[in-house]
Amino acid sequence: MPSQQHKSICNSEYDKLHTVILCEPQHMTIREVINETQKHFKNEGIHIELALEQHRDFLVKLEEHGVNVVLLPALRKFPEQVFTRDIGFTIGQTVFVAEMAHDIRKGEEDVLREWLEQEEIPYYHLLGDEIEGGDVVIDRNTVYIGVSNRTNLAAIEHLQSLLTSYEVIAIPFTETYLHLDCVFNIISTEEAIIYPGVIEKEKEELLRSRYDLIEITEEEQFTLGTNVFSIGDKKIFSLPVNKHVNSELRKRGYDVIEVDISEIIKSGGSFRCCTMPLIREE
Repeated sequence: MPSQQHKSICNSEYDKLHTVILCEPQHMTIREVINETQKHFKNEGIHIELALEQHRDFLVKLEEHGVNVVLLPALRKFPEQVFTRDIGFTIGQTVFVAEMAHDIRKGEEDVLREWLEQEEIPYYHLLGDEIEGGDVVIDRNTVYIGVSNRTNLAAIEHLQSLLTSYEVIAIPFTETYLHLDCVFNIISTEEAIIYPGVIEKEKEELLRSRYDLIEITEEEQFTLGTNVFSIGDKKIFSLPVNKHVNSELRKRGYDVIEVDISEIIKSGGSFRCCTMPLIREE
């Protein structure tokens, strides 16, 4: 169990997960196209009952593996609320609450703040800074932050000024891919998953020098092959359809927990997007 004094702690993407924040996709719909995946599925739409069933399957699997799941209330005015990753992030023992960049998502962060206040969990509100958790990838004393149309350099510089004991590295990438975790994700101290060729060349070379990279294809990028979710002890959630990624993970000794959330990814996010870790400890 986590240390009693820690109401929030997170130092990586792969330490043992104790508490995570989710939100059911009760009102999920492509009301306004805000990413390339949604553009593809706009006419097809999202089957809410199937999305809810798949989300519950994911939640049950998390709980079966000993993870405490917090469910935020789902509000009708927020069709993207299932993607809790973006509304905040935990670095060290501090929860940062984001400012959402897109109008259709503005206000989601208030639901998180209300819950944190009820639970008496301190947080830092990045008021006026457009920065979303999908762009924030943590590895011990290094924080990689994607420069995207959801996260800007001014916000990254402000966060750097707050994180004086961390190395904060801005990672520009092709904006088409929404968030950094759609093209890059760290799974251990030595390994990461990448969609090559879309991160700024110099920064991709830096990542290659630091990690053994599992490269994914364009096809598996579309099905969000990088957007896996580790719960520690080399256990990782991944989509069944991403066979190459799953095979490479298993070769490296990972226990791949396959759950189908294909209805949810129609809106542009997978396992990592649907989870906001609150407590991870070594």
